[in-house]
Order: sequence, then C-alpha cells, then structure tokens
Amino acid sequence: MFFISFHVCPTARLFRATLARQVDAMLPATYTHAMNARVMILLPAYNEGSRIGTVIAGIRSVFAEADMTVVDDGSGDDTGLQALKAGATVLTLPFNLGYGVALQAGYKHALREGYKYVVQMDADGQHDPGSIPAVLGPVAEDRCDLCIGSRFLEGKSYPIPPGRRLGMAILRRVASRLTGRTVTDPTSGFQAMNRRVLEFYARDSFPVDYPDVDVLVMLHHHGFRVLEVPVTMHPRTSGMSLHSGLKPVYYLFKMGVDIPLNLLRREK
Repeated sequence: MFFISFHVCPTARLFRATLARQVDAMLPATYTHAMNARVMILLPAYNEGSRIGTVIAGIRSVFAEADMTVVDDGSGDDTGLQALKAGATVLTLPFNLGYGVALQAGYKHALREGYKYVVQMDADGQHDPGSIPAVLGPVAEDRCDLCIGSRFLEGKSYPIPPGRRLGMAILRRVASRLTGRTVTDPTSGFQAMNRRVLEFYARDSFPVDYPDVDVLVMLHHHGFRVLEVPVTMHPRTSGMSLHSGLKPVYYLFKMGVDIPLNLLRREK
C-alpha cells in the first residue's frame, strides 16, 4: 500500500493530450490458475470518496488475489485517502485531467510493474464484482486480447435516458459496421486486457477524454482480438455520468472526427 503523486504543471484542457504523454506512470464460473497470474484491478476515480472503500471491499470479496490500483483524477474530496485506507495503491493526478488520462496513467503503471492482465472498472459501484471472472476469463485463456463486459447481451436490460440511448444506438451501428462484428455496448468501461493491449494503450494516440468507440476501431484496425461477454451492471444512484448533460453532443462530434482519423493512422 503506497501513494504515488504525478507532478505536472497545471494547464488548460486543450493541453491534456500533452500531459497524458507525460503521465508515466464460454465463461468460467470460477477463477483458474492463469487468472491469478499478476492481475491488477484499475479504478479511475473522481470525487468517489463516499463509495470507493465499499467498491474496493466488494472487489476483494470476489477476487482477493488481485492488486488494486486507484487513479485519483484530481478529486476535490478524500477519494485518495479512502482508497489508501481500503488497501489500494493510489496514483494521484494534481488536478482533473479527464477519464482517458486517468486510465492511461493506470495502464503505464501496470506495464511498469509487470502485470500480465488488467481489469478496468468504474469506481462508482456500477460494475458488479461478481462479473470479473466473466470478463477476465477469456483474456486469461488467450481467447481474446480485450474482453468487454456488455449490459445488453443475453436480453439484459439497463435504464438509460432516451437521448443517451439514441446516441448509443448510433454508436453501436457505427462500431459494428467498422469492426465487422456486432458490438452491443461500445461505451462499457468494464474491460479486461492483456499486455499487448496495455502497450498499445500506452501510446500517444490513446484518447484523453472519451476512449470508447474510437478505441475499438483502433484495436480492430491493428489486428487485436476483441470479445464481448454479458455482465451485471447497476444503475448509477448519485454523481454525474461521463456522458451526462450536453456531453453526448460533444461525444458524437468527437467520434465523427476521431474515427476517420484512426482509420487513416498507420502505427507500427
């Protein structure tokens, strides 16, 4: 249990991509031996002090062998302190840099510390820890490089506001068309990945704010194996969603710009 602070000079949102580059920081019912091999649970968190301890305890009750890493994205509350008290490693960003930057800080930490697999979850308790084996299993068994937990497979339902539901339907069609496979939950943050994906995510091309559909297109474009599995997610009871308010409008605009650029990108 320790605390890591990243020292980066404050700057405007426009420069977050630059700061991100400086932050260096079928389904199995039970866990297999391979699933216990150097697994890190990654929890990007912003103002989740009232929930983070409970979330960590819930994950430990299901998967005690995994190491827990919380990336505190410049929270104005005691998120970092509560995560430390719960026994997690805490990476602290000096101010709110955005979801993508927080994720990439965690990815770089996992690579540096030699983790074989990372399971990425939300810090607000929406992702049910009981679904971790379902998401991690296919990656540990080398059936895919990235496994995404879907709210909508096998007839599952999830309450979503009408405007956001329409946006998700559009994104599902776009993601499915561009990847050549059915994508049911392109904005899910419940994911498991291997080191190949971690190394790819550590590059400068990783988005700093909304790493969703454009990342799926990037992964497909570069030959990664992606799989979706059904998981349980709980509705948000408080706080603000990453896609709340007018953010979906910006999000759709951003995807419309980023996806064509990603298709033209030629990274080795």
